[in-house]
Amino acid sequence: MSKKGKVYLVGAGPGDPGLITIKGLKVLEKADTVIYDYLANPELLSYCREDVELIYVGKKGGNHTMSQEEINKLLAKKALEGKLVVRLKGGDPFLFGRGGEEIEELIKHGIPFEVIPGVTSAIAVPAYAGIPVTHRNFTSTLAIVTGHEAEGKRESKIDFSALAKLGTLIFLMGVKNLPHIVENLIKEGKSQDTPCAVIQWGTTPKQKVATGTLENIVDKVAEAGITAPAIIVVGEVVSLREKLKWFETKPLFGKRILVTRTREQASKLKEALVELGAQVFEVPTIKVEYILNGETLTKLKELPRYDWLVFTSENGVIAFFSALAKLDLDLRFIANQKIAVIGPGTESALKKYFIKPDLRPEKDYTQEGLLAAFSLVDLKGKRVLLIRAKVARDVLPKGLAELGANVEILPIYETKLPEESKEKLVLILRQGVDVITFTSSSTVENFFKLLEGTEVKLSKVLFAVIGPITANTLRQYGFEPEIIAKENTIQGLVSAILEYFQKQ
Repeated sequence: MSKKGKVYLVGAGPGDPGLITIKGLKVLEKADTVIYDYLANPELLSYCREDVELIYVGKKGGNHTMSQEEINKLLAKKALEGKLVVRLKGGDPFLFGRGGEEIEELIKHGIPFEVIPGVTSAIAVPAYAGIPVTHRNFTSTLAIVTGHEAEGKRESKIDFSALAKLGTLIFLMGVKNLPHIVENLIKEGKSQDTPCAVIQWGTTPKQKVATGTLENIVDKVAEAGITAPAIIVVGEVVSLREKLKWFETKPLFGKRILVTRTREQASKLKEALVELGAQVFEVPTIKVEYILNGETLTKLKELPRYDWLVFTSENGVIAFFSALAKLDLDLRFIANQKIAVIGPGTESALKKYFIKPDLRPEKDYTQEGLLAAFSLVDLKGKRVLLIRAKVARDVLPKGLAELGANVEILPIYETKLPEESKEKLVLILRQGVDVITFTSSSTVENFFKLLEGTEVKLSKVLFAVIGPITANTLRQYGFEPEIIAKENTIQGLVSAILEYFQKQ
């Protein structure tokens, strides 16, 4: 008999991927199979292993991928195959999540399981809307109610008479039944002047809020165009929203921004934009492949004969040290060389290997800027190894040679077109974005290569570029960048985007 696996019921939280628990994330990273819901943020799946089996079993507005009974059996089946299974559920597994039913099926088969609670939307969504569900000046009682009871029920099990006497009421999955909920609360004695809020896609940059009273909230929701998924908050605490709201006041809240960096490099830019409230889409328009062939490795063995090692990108740094590791060499092999970098990003990459560069431009983080910094150094007769991409501008090697250096170029990586990005790129652009970011000329060139043969319109899109070189590349395709970073860094690009929208 094969060894049984194990099932973890993991609460994915209310939508913001940062709200999953550390324990839940660790289990997700080692799962063999992940069975996930509609309300579990798909970004969480990026933490899974590359060989993970992903199975979507979402339910949306009556359209069920699988029935609950089928989901229960699927969990048992995968575990009986000896797999570590994560059942990733929106919010918390036990709060109207039918986690109890799933566990009962596992128990029938003697399958071991654990429950990892999640942050529930009942608390988190009002918090992101500036509504504390309890407040000692208003109420100390809270009820969480399902607004969507099991199909086929002849009579409601919701005691509206009891609910009308409580302070804060949270109805989950109830926007479709809002008129019914309002009618019954008023009928049972709840004042029609009681403040209400309905919050759609809470904790995400798509968050939309309608506020009013029991008397007019149905009309307010219709005017705002709010549909599921949404939660309903009823109670005096809703009146605190105007004073306490914080999420929607972020400077880039709701802006849809496309990031085109490589998958490995996108996180820093994405995190900064998300922190400012933006909804960020990652579609890499370049992918990096290291050149670790025999010729490259042979040249690296000769590193001690060079006086200077020059890095012009983070990718170059990472590829270089990957090559050293392949040769079973450590930092002592370059103990006598001076090192130059093109800017703060490359410097940060270098510092991860406990190396501080000897030279870096003060302001202009381009080949021209690095060349200007080298002009203050005596390079006559010095051997310089320029570690860079296979295809790059020749400003730096020519300039260094003119300064008297013996320059050799080591192409240690190359950028390629990720054809697999095309479908996703076209889909996101058709859905609409406010800003497209470019962090290099390569991201621009490949962006337009991926769009060849499509009918995507870019007339209403803002372009944000990391510096003048990238801006000139964009102009070659007939587009003028509205946002150009003053400092050729990721932080400089973020600051430029922020400044642009603050001026609007």
